[in-house]
Amino acid sequence: MEGSILNNLGFDPVYIIIAQAVLTIILLVVVIIYIFRMKQLYRRYDCFMRGKDAETLEDIIYNQMEDILELKSQDRANKDLIRINNKNMRASFQKFGMVKYNAFKGTGGNLSFAFALLDYTNSGFIINSVHSREGCYLYLKAVDRGQTEITLGSEEKDALEQALGYKE
Repeated sequence: MEGSILNNLGFDPVYIIIAQAVLTIILLVVVIIYIFRMKQLYRRYDCFMRGKDAETLEDIIYNQMEDILELKSQDRANKDLIRINNKNMRASFQKFGMVKYNAFKGTGGNLSFAFALLDYTNSGFIINSVHSREGCYLYLKAVDRGQTEITLGSEEKDALEQALGYKE
């Protein structure tokens, strides 16, 4: 054994054997750790694939896709309803102004009034009710985009300005 390569190394070959043993032990520990991790991963995978009531993953995905399609159709229907409601809301009367006044000084109380009703585009009408001893007279004046073709009285102007938000 005098011609052996191990004798020509210049150091004791026992160090190589010890280094290989340490490396083998480290690799064994790493392999054991990865075996445990693999088992955990397999358990998770098995639990995931089993699903509820033994459903397969394919069935779960298929059901989810059906639910998504149903939700999309419901979303479209809801958006259409919201659009219709917005259109109806813009056409409905949203703004109003009211001024009560005494049309004829010295007779009765504040039984006369001017009432303005406007929609989203500031179009609508003004009702003026003038109360006197002889009767009650109603006047209706059209409003288009905040303007009228007919001259307004001071109470009617005040009611229109309230409806437009210029006065309180």
